[in-house]
Amino acid sequence: MSELGFEILLEDDAVLAVNKPAGVATQAPPQFDSLEVRLKAYLALRQAESEPVYLGIPHRLDRPVSGAIIFAKTRRAARQISRQFERRQIRKSYWACVESVVEPSAGTWTDCLWKVHGQPRTQVVESTHADGQQAILHYQTIGTNRYGSWLGVELETGRTHQVRVQAASRGYPIVGDAHYGSTIPFGPHVDEERLRPIALHARALSFIHPTTRIEITLEAPLSAAWSDLELVPNG
Repeated sequence: MSELGFEILLEDDAVLAVNKPAGVATQAPPQFDSLEVRLKAYLALRQAESEPVYLGIPHRLDRPVSGAIIFAKTRRAARQISRQFERRQIRKSYWACVESVVEPSAGTWTDCLWKVHGQPRTQVVESTHADGQQAILHYQTIGTNRYGSWLGVELETGRTHQVRVQAASRGYPIVGDAHYGSTIPFGPHVDEERLRPIALHARALSFIHPTTRIEITLEAPLSAAWSDLELVPNG
């Protein structure tokens, strides 16, 4: 973890990928702390003062979520990575610790989700909803924790709060996610709710490098807070 509060997973002339800490917004107005602000400060220290800093943001992670996230250092790289996201060519896998034991132990969740206007919240709605979007994820139980199941999740779509709302709507809120019904705290105590971490981690991200055209898979280590969950792998 650097002094600016992030761990670098990959950096070259085109790409900067980091392990985002929980509780930090990916992007926010410049007067507020965010991962974008921290990364631009980091890049500014490494180049000439007169040289403008460019940072493309092809995707985001929710504030309370930790894990692998990729940024572009050139406009060309940003276009190519964004195109991969649009075409669903980038593979994203998450680890989630949820309340209660998930049944069945593996499967696919398909819902229609609606981002509530003017609120930081997403709801499951009927497929006939005018603004609903299909959301699909695949999950497998890879272990247990003292509160319930430890899931491996593969996203087929990328909707706002997708893993959080799809799990909670089935009675399996993510540990620490009071926004969607969890009653169990996660990680160090933080007074301000929006800064509190949840047990959802972007474990791995696979993409085609925009310059070399080689497929790269990045894995983000877990924070110390996860050890308190006493995770027990299957088998």
